[in-house]
Amino acid sequence: MADVLKKKDFYFDLPPELIAQDPLKDRSASRLLCLDKGSGAVSHRRFREVADYLNPGDCLVLNNTKVIPARLLGEREGTGGHVEVLLLKRREKDVWETLVKPGKKCRPGNRLVFGGGLLRARVLETVEEGNRLVRFTYDGIFEELLDRLGEMPLPPYITHKLQDRNRYQTVYARYEGSAAAPTAGLHFTAELLEQIAAKGVRIAYVTLHVGLGTFRPVKEENVLDHHMHSETYQVTAEAAELINRTKEEGGRVICVGTTSCRTLESAVGEDGRVRPGSGSTEIFIYPGYRFQVLDGLITNFHLPESTLVMLVSALAGRERVLAAYAEAVRERYRFFSFGDAMLVL
Repeated sequence: MADVLKKKDFYFDLPPELIAQDPLKDRSASRLLCLDKGSGAVSHRRFREVADYLNPGDCLVLNNTKVIPARLLGEREGTGGHVEVLLLKRREKDVWETLVKPGKKCRPGNRLVFGGGLLRARVLETVEEGNRLVRFTYDGIFEELLDRLGEMPLPPYITHKLQDRNRYQTVYARYEGSAAAPTAGLHFTAELLEQIAAKGVRIAYVTLHVGLGTFRPVKEENVLDHHMHSETYQVTAEAAELINRTKEEGGRVICVGTTSCRTLESAVGEDGRVRPGSGSTEIFIYPGYRFQVLDGLITNFHLPESTLVMLVSALAGRERVLAAYAEAVRERYRFFSFGDAMLVL
C-alpha cells in the first residue's frame, strides 16, 4: 500500500474563509470533532467537553515546548534593504539556522542589523533547503533582546496581527525553543487540565521543539520521497514511567498534537517501552505505519496534502479522515493554528 501513496491522495477542498485568523476569546470554546477511528463515526462537541472521552487510567501527553519570538525584522548593513530572519534551530551559543527573506540578498559574509544595532548578525553559510547559518553579536542577554525585538512567527496563512503573543503559546509552555506552536494544545486552559486530572487521567509532559520542517509542503508526488527535517525532543524519566505504566495497566495513551505523537513514536524501544532521554527525530508517519505507543490523538485541522494530514490518516485511515474533513468543511469548522480541534479515538 505505502509504495503507491501519492500526494494528491491527501488533497481536499478548503474554502479560504475557514482559515482561522484570530484565536477565540475562550481557549476551550473551540469546537471538537470526534472521530471514531474504528467505525469512522463523527460527532460534534465543544472542546471543554473533551474530558468526557477520557477515562481514569488514561494518560494525556502534552508537549511543553515554548515558542520564541523568532521573527526578526531588520536591514542589510550598507544597503539599508529590508530583511526578515526566522530563527529555526540553535546550532551553538550564538549561531542559529535561519530562514531569511530575501534569500538572494543574504549571501555568506553579508551583515544584518536589527533594532538600530542592538542586535547584529553575519551570514556564515548556506545549508540545506537554502537556510542560512547566522552568527549574532550583541551586548547583554540574547533572550532579552529577542523578547524585545522579535515577533511571534505566525504561519503565512494568518494575516491578522496577533494582539496578545501569549495566545500563540500553550498555558503549560515551559522550555523555549520552538519556531511554531504545538497548536493542538492551545485549546487547553489550566482549569480544564485540573478537571481532567481530577478524573484520574494521568498527564505526562514531553518536549519537542517544533521546526518549520513539520509544515513544509510535500513537493514530491510520491509521498515516500519526502524528507522530514530533524527536530529535537526530550522525554523525562517521570514522563516515560507514567506512559509505560499506563500501557502496562491497560490504559490509553492519548497525545495532544502531532508533535507529542512523533516524540513518543521516536522514543520507543524495540520492547515497546518509551525510553527517557533526548534526541533528534526525522520520523515521517503516513498510512501503513504501525503505532507502538499512541492510542488516540487530539489535533487541529491541517493543510491539504500535508505530512500532518498523512499522520492523522495513518491512525484513522485516509478515507475516514478525508470524510471527517469534508464534514468539518460542511459544518464550517475553523481550520489550522487558531482553528477548531479533532479527537481521534
